[in-house]
Amino acid sequence: LNVAQIAIDKGIPTITQFFGSHLARVMVSNGDQADLIVGNNVLAQVPDLNDFVAGMTLLLKPQGVITLEFPHVAELIAERQFDTIYHEHFSYFSLLTIEILAARHGLKVFDVDQLPTHGGSLRVYLVHANNPVPCEARVKQLRDQEHAAGLDMLETYTAFGMAARQSKRDLLSFLIGLKNAGKTICAYGAPGKGNTLLNYCAIGTDFIDFAVDRNPYKHDRFTPGMHIPIKPVEELNRARPDYVLILPWNLKTEIIAQMRSISDWGGKFIVPIPHAVEIDPKELAS
Repeated sequence: LNVAQIAIDKGIPTITQFFGSHLARVMVSNGDQADLIVGNNVLAQVPDLNDFVAGMTLLLKPQGVITLEFPHVAELIAERQFDTIYHEHFSYFSLLTIEILAARHGLKVFDVDQLPTHGGSLRVYLVHANNPVPCEARVKQLRDQEHAAGLDMLETYTAFGMAARQSKRDLLSFLIGLKNAGKTICAYGAPGKGNTLLNYCAIGTDFIDFAVDRNPYKHDRFTPGMHIPIKPVEELNRARPDYVLILPWNLKTEIIAQMRSISDWGGKFIVPIPHAVEIDPKELAS
């Protein structure tokens, strides 16, 4: 699916090149500079961070603002979100690392929002380092919290690796128990994070009969690595599985609300992160 071409077809001026200092110089030479640069869930996918941020510095007007949104590594660690780590993501950020990166390229963070998206995200606001805009108190508060959480210490990340292994063992034990009891299991969603979880835990069709997804471009295809077939959501009503494993667990509230009709045949949900949890929709308030 070429989203750039779709944007062009809708009349949205779109440049189909990798952004960096070279492209920024070309844009500036053409008279293009930005009052606002927005990068939502982009920074983690960039292989050359320094060139990318240098380009933003060049493109930004003297009084302009940059906003960057990305999953917060503090939440990734605290909630054992190991499935957020996959090949599309080159980096995982804290406020501490963003401030170092910004300073390297003549920028500074003056504000930050903590958001619930993707299991916990940050949105940072940056300006040129010589911009006199005052720094909001919540920047220092979050910086202090990250220091206290040990986000600048290698031991924190080593412990996270051990916690991820434990989550893997716990989930496999849970699923093995269900299969030994003769239960059927399907998966809801086929997101990138789901592929990390399935492959890391070696969960294939010996556990999952099939996955469903609302994206028609994924139908009649297979999950990478574990080769679980992907079908339309309506297939759940036909198969009536005993359990539905929610792979995009960050959307679990929305998914459970949409699919609570699985209770009609006694179906239940499984949320895998941070620990395998069984949810009976019959026990939830309407």
